[in-house]
Amino acid sequence: MKYFFSTLIFLHGAIHLMGFVKGFKIAQISNLQNDISPLSGIFWLVAFLLFAFSAAAFLLDKNLWLYAAVPAIIISTILIANVWGDAKFGIMPNLIILLLAATSLSSCSMNKMIARETEGILTAAIATDTVIVTEPDIQELPAPVQQWMKNAGIIGKPFLNSACVKQKAMMKMKPDQKEWYTAEAEQYTTLNLPAFIWTVNMKMSPMIKIRGRDKFTDGKGEMLIKMNALINIVNEKGPRMDEGTLQRFLGELVWYPSLALSPYITWEAIDETSAKATMTYKETTGSGTFYFNENGDFIKFVALRYMGNKADAKRYPWVLTVDDYAVFEGIKVPSKMKATWKLDEGEWTWLDLEITSIQYNIQK
Repeated sequence: MKYFFSTLIFLHGAIHLMGFVKGFKIAQISNLQNDISPLSGIFWLVAFLLFAFSAAAFLLDKNLWLYAAVPAIIISTILIANVWGDAKFGIMPNLIILLLAATSLSSCSMNKMIARETEGILTAAIATDTVIVTEPDIQELPAPVQQWMKNAGIIGKPFLNSACVKQKAMMKMKPDQKEWYTAEAEQYTTLNLPAFIWTVNMKMSPMIKIRGRDKFTDGKGEMLIKMNALINIVNEKGPRMDEGTLQRFLGELVWYPSLALSPYITWEAIDETSAKATMTYKETTGSGTFYFNENGDFIKFVALRYMGNKADAKRYPWVLTVDDYAVFEGIKVPSKMKATWKLDEGEWTWLDLEITSIQYNIQK
């Protein structure tokens, strides 16, 4: 699509050369019946140059294309209005390019918002690089949690205070959806002051892309999903969102094993292969149960989460299961996971996730 739109912008701009040629009487332009003055011809040339520059910048993925496209559209529209009978169809490319520019501006704005939010949580993160996790630290935890932490390899390594997790995913937006949408995501998480910023880009069709941002900060959750970074599909916050997002943070504990020792989390032993964790942070509370196999590896997390954010929303089992493991910076974590809602009408596996990289204790 990048090549298509850059070509469209350039060709639309090139058509403006006809106005320049006619204005200076360089050649006869039969398609333009109206008279065009030399001064007007200069503006037709300027429109071409701006569109040409914009097309090149767009092809190179430079946001600078917007600074040329917007004045080019304005000039072009005025010029077309002056010779409306001959050039009225030129308004359509202008509208298409204007919509593309609006989408790009909205995307830039959303990216800046995400960058500010990410900078905010990383700045607040408390560094613990010199504090080492030891076996005495984990003695009060339930036995399966202790074994899992040993298997993960966190003993003898620094406490984790932050992480950047990059992911590939396949997603289903509705329970009855048949096909999977592919997506890429990135998440920044801080652990001593619990918070995360998760952003996802998902392609639904050549013309429709989804940009989403979930965040959990100060004990509050928020979900923002936009189509083509322009139209809000979801923009939710509130107590149910707070609880559900905290439960997500809790379930992702398995990517950051030292988080099991957080003062915000209390553990309750259930049996030899499971333990319940309850997290309370900034007046928001949520819990879930972690399950392990006989070797001590984490295999499943189950929480009762609100399905939706409406006043009549109900809690349903939300299940994370493990398909594979990988080692990142010497720590063994689940690298391939699925997320499933167990609804009254049946199970809805909406996420098939693969972690491609994890960086721990990152700098802001």
